[in-house]
Amino acid sequence: MERVGNPVRALNRSVGWQAWGMRRPFALLAGALLVGVCALPAAADDGGGGFTIKDPRITESSGLAASRLHPGIYWTHNDSDDGPYLYAVDSSTGKTVARVTLSGVGRPRDVEAISIGPGNEIYVGDIGDNLGGKWPYVWIYRLPEPKKLVDQTIRATQYVVKYADGPRNAESLVVDPKTGRTYIIDKNEDGGHLYEGPAELSSSGANIFRPVAAVDLWATDAAISPNGRQLAVRGYFGGIYYGWNGGKIKREGRLNVPLQQQGESVTYSADGTTLMYGSEGNGSSVQAESVPGGGGSKSPSAGGSSAASGDGGTGSGGNLKVGALAVAVAAAAVFGFRLLRRRG
Repeated sequence: MERVGNPVRALNRSVGWQAWGMRRPFALLAGALLVGVCALPAAADDGGGGFTIKDPRITESSGLAASRLHPGIYWTHNDSDDGPYLYAVDSSTGKTVARVTLSGVGRPRDVEAISIGPGNEIYVGDIGDNLGGKWPYVWIYRLPEPKKLVDQTIRATQYVVKYADGPRNAESLVVDPKTGRTYIIDKNEDGGHLYEGPAELSSSGANIFRPVAAVDLWATDAAISPNGRQLAVRGYFGGIYYGWNGGKIKREGRLNVPLQQQGESVTYSADGTTLMYGSEGNGSSVQAESVPGGGGSKSPSAGGSSAASGDGGTGSGGNLKVGALAVAVAAAAVFGFRLLRRRG
């Protein structure tokens, strides 16, 4: 956030007041107004201002998903060479509060994405293929999000995934929050495609994913807003957001993606007001940016998440403080100029 300097001092310089007798009433009023602004209640901490992952076991955070069951918790995982593990990270401290071990699946190959669908079901995308499309199939794992955050083992269901037009590398898995349908975006330097899975995944045979729309980005991750209205797709150096429309996407604009060491993940905060961008590396940071156009905010009738004020940093809570500060300074300026005219 841009640092706001001392507005009283700046205004004093701008109008050229030299005598303390003329500055004093203005300064007192401005000071009182700013004290009132600073006393505004801060928004509840749900990682809306960003956080740093402190677990030394997490060296290649390649996916990120905001928990709706546990406000302020973000699920992540390593890229490869780790094991069937998910980490629950508390955004208020950056510390891991639980590690979940997946059972019932083979050894993960290249886990690249994580998403949470209806009923608090976690979907994990073992969909990477750094060999450029050499693997004839990849996998999706599904498991229930644990109600208690402790180290534990949870049995997952494993689904075989194939693409209608042949093997490919991908790092983006999203789940429609209304229908539970899964989608994958392949990773292609010249732009990829949104692939739609079957209405329901089957554990007894291959699930064929078919291309349904072009995506104009070298995608490293994606997320659907909690209200199901917006799709955010990020790359290493930028991002695009689309109207979701049940998978019939329509491009709406560009995302303000922060420059990171190796930007590999994105998720909406649980209340949909903030986009959280993650990166690989030891002690990697998760940075927050406001959702463009308010497209990710939950509708008033929606429920099952943290409160709407839960994501403060760059969301509505932060804007409220900045707006109040601007009003305070403007009021002080008007009073000062009136005082100057009366004494002039």
